Amino acid sequence: MSKPILEIQHIGKKYRIQQSRQPYISLRDSIGQWFKPKSQSQDFWALNDVSFTVNAGDTIGIIGKNGAGKSTLLKILSRITPPTTGKVISRGRIASLLEVGTGFHPELSGRENVFMNGSILGMRRGEIKTHFDAIVDFAGVAQFIDTPLKHYSSGMQLRLAFAVAAFLQNEILIIDEVLAVGDAEFQKKCLGKMDEVSKSGRTVLFVSHNMASVKSLCKKGLVLVNGKIEFQGTQTNSIIFYQNNYNTANVFNHNGTIETAPGNSNIRVLSFKVLPKNDDVIQISSGILFELVFFNYKKNINLDVTFELSNSDEITGIFPENLLNAGIYKFKLIFGENQRDVLYIHNDVIQFEVLNETLGSNSNILPGIIRPQLIYTSNFID
Repeated sequence: MSKPILEIQHIGKKYRIQQSRQPYISLRDSIGQWFKPKSQSQDFWALNDVSFTVNAGDTIGIIGKNGAGKSTLLKILSRITPPTTGKVISRGRIASLLEVGTGFHPELSGRENVFMNGSILGMRRGEIKTHFDAIVDFAGVAQFIDTPLKHYSSGMQLRLAFAVAAFLQNEILIIDEVLAVGDAEFQKKCLGKMDEVSKSGRTVLFVSHNMASVKSLCKKGLVLVNGKIEFQGTQTNSIIFYQNNYNTANVFNHNGTIETAPGNSNIRVLSFKVLPKNDDVIQISSGILFELVFFNYKKNINLDVTFELSNSDEITGIFPENLLNAGIYKFKLIFGENQRDVLYIHNDVIQFEVLNETLGSNSNILPGIIRPQLIYTSNFID
């Protein structure tokens, strides 16, 4: 049995944070500070005892909120920063794209940067020359390839950096969600290339907040929370675990008695769920089904219930597919009598996220709340 291509063994990364109690002080106070004890510092562990293995050909999505330790982990794997504790054993060459222009020099031309960055990634000059035309064509910078990089826009730098990392034949490709700064067309192009790379048998580690991208590109998932691994499994199970526990609470269940459930002397809410109708995660095309269970104390009344979204009013029933745009939505429940008298209002009972499927990042979603799929026909009259 072959050994893993990556072994991450008890990795920890500690930073020391200086605490200053007076960010803005007068000159007199500043002089006085010279004779006082230094400000206190505090240790912060961005990663704490992280261990896992990566086999050759694995495609792993690394999921977590901002500050969970995702980027720190990738920087350690890319040997940009050393770990405080533990070690990483790599049995393949690593190409990484963590920040726009990482490893590039602004005074060198695009051509020179391709060869320099390729050499940093461990590629021979002949290998770089073999893929040079494909890199330039993908990046769309042929006209400026001999221009100093400092004259490139951030988008041009990103395209060139991604092309170098993706086209050179390193065994391991590490991608942080830098694609969010690109335009929608380029993001789709990059995702297509990453899909091609993953299917070629190369190993891919991909950090993203876009669950649809993780689901489509990766086979496995890893959830980081406060610098520790909370879950490992298939990409779908990892997404579901993250959404249920750390991202969006899309299920409310009351486990106590009816008398202690949220509500009042009129209504008690026992459970409320928002579920995908046609998929295992909520996406634009999945359709949304919601289920409400409540107890009504008032008999023989004309009871009405309004499901109100925080950014849209009085939406009820089953949402059809291709209706809501990508984003996070909060529900408010309004129980009333005879369409007039309010019995009980439950604010923000749950929230749910609709995942983007067509663009590379939720930061580039189309504007608006609804996003119906419309079919156009044209009639021409001579």
